[in-house]
Amino acid sequence: MLKNHLRRDLQWLKRQARKDRRITAVLLAGVLGAWFRQFTPGLDPGQPPVLLALSTALIMGSGAAWLVSAYFVTRSLRARREPAEELRWISRISRGKEWAFCSLSAYAAWHLLQFLAALLPA
Repeated sequence: MLKNHLRRDLQWLKRQARKDRRITAVLLAGVLGAWFRQFTPGLDPGQPPVLLALSTALIMGSGAAWLVSAYFVTRSLRARREPAEELRWISRISRGKEWAFCSLSAYAAWHLLQFLAALLPA
């Protein structure tokens, strides 16, 4: 009885992990596309040094979070067979999704910073 519950829970976790992996891949592609689209014109060097430093920090933070997320997703491409390995696989996907959202959040913060900088008088 308990073994069936554990097996069913593990199957549910694996289905959820596959769904999370798809969400993460879409987030990573979206953030990458947004950064490429955003930097087509390039950074504005006429910004005050503080805003330029904040922009650079947010860009680098988003990039680092993107790379960590991509690392976890690529580590989860091959499914494992033992239950302990499957739990590690599920955990990697979950951590990858969290880092993808961190990357998206850093991009959103950068975008908000650019909007606020445009409102401030020069």
